Amino acid sequence: MSPVIKEFRLPDLGEGLTESEIVAWHVAVGDTVELNQVIADVETAKAVVELPSPYAGVVAKLHEQPGTVVEVGSPIVSFDVPGSGGPSTNSPDASADTNDDDAPPPKREPNLVGYGAAVEKTGRPARRARRSSGAAEPAAPVRAAEPVGAPVMAEAPQPSVPAEAQLERPRSTPPVRKLARDLGIDLTALNGSGPQGLITREDVLAEQQKSAQEGSGQQGSDRGVQSAETGGAPASRMNGERETRTPIKGVRKHTAAAMVASAFTAPHVTEFLTVDVTASMDLLARLKTSRAFADVRITPLVLVAKALCIALDRNPTLNSRWDEAAQEIVQHHYVNLGIAAATPRGLVVPNVRDAHTLGLRELADALKGLTETARAGKTSPADLSGGTISITNVGVFGIDAGTPILNPGEAAILAMGSVRKMPWEYQNEIALRQVMTLSLSFDHRLVDGEQGSRFLADIGTILSDPGMVLTMV
Repeated sequence: MSPVIKEFRLPDLGEGLTESEIVAWHVAVGDTVELNQVIADVETAKAVVELPSPYAGVVAKLHEQPGTVVEVGSPIVSFDVPGSGGPSTNSPDASADTNDDDAPPPKREPNLVGYGAAVEKTGRPARRARRSSGAAEPAAPVRAAEPVGAPVMAEAPQPSVPAEAQLERPRSTPPVRKLARDLGIDLTALNGSGPQGLITREDVLAEQQKSAQEGSGQQGSDRGVQSAETGGAPASRMNGERETRTPIKGVRKHTAAAMVASAFTAPHVTEFLTVDVTASMDLLARLKTSRAFADVRITPLVLVAKALCIALDRNPTLNSRWDEAAQEIVQHHYVNLGIAAATPRGLVVPNVRDAHTLGLRELADALKGLTETARAGKTSPADLSGGTISITNVGVFGIDAGTPILNPGEAAILAMGSVRKMPWEYQNEIALRQVMTLSLSFDHRLVDGEQGSRFLADIGTILSDPGMVLTMV
């Protein structure tokens, strides 16, 4: 069968977004790929998504370079795939249609939603193919010196490339490749210290520090003169650069737009409550020695999350949203608990589905998995949407309180501060107690001051005396 060209356009990843950034390609021109093999990492405004191939064939052309923001529907890669007849197409830009006006129009290929084409139930899932210098010659010529994403031109046959020149792409993970790209580090120049030569984050940072030191040695005298003339501090304190400009895109762009929309749409009210949480800290200490929780990581966040779910049942207006288009207030009868997580890509708020149905142990496991996945940059777009209320833990940074901005579409967000030992009134005496400040921001269109105050007070009551839960459920 003669090969035909199939063009793959950037699909709608199911988030209603209009563009995505190509973070990294896992294939190069001339690679043979299998159906549903991961061919690229694509960054949306919410998450990094692995993009599977909708075809089995040979990569003919990569239309976009890593770092390029591409609109949904734009071509990103072309494949030579086995055809059922007709002329062979040697150029990605050529059409697979014939000149017969009476021929039926070509069947339009389905637009994926980011999760791969259908596979037959027989057989095992396709594994990612890796190039090898000893592999058989692929169906399309391999251009060893051709940069990833360069257009493939119809030209005379090229001389065979020696096996030594067909080197593998540097081995690293998507977050490490993105870090290297952001820092301007060439991965091909690094020797990985990880298993089987895997390039790690530490390898990239070490190379960046080495480059900065070399630059400092070459330009130190010039910077010294500049500092003396301007009266400012030596620029070497900022890695030799006067300033750094970073494009506003991806998670940072999405977060900024969402926060501006939230701040200027929902009338925010913030209330504060400082609570003696000594009893809760004692409970945590007992749970850590309990056989039932021996393998569970119990933290103050877990207790606050559980207290919030209990308090929501008594104060349901905090678990609602304002539907401007329908002019309705939507009351949620479930709790999708969002947890604000700081990641190298920026702030994300993945949520625990149906958190109100989870016991303390299950909630602890869910929060642990959620934060680890978020920090690794592997949170799926589905887990970043649909939240009903959120918690932000500023206490891990040593902060006591703040005025958190609502996550769009939610009625409230709770900020928990650090736990500190402070002199406190206890049983009519001054004692050294463990104290935490809670900050609750809510949408005053949905929540009255009384409702917000009762909700915050209920959380404080549970944390100050966990046994009071028996009076609330």
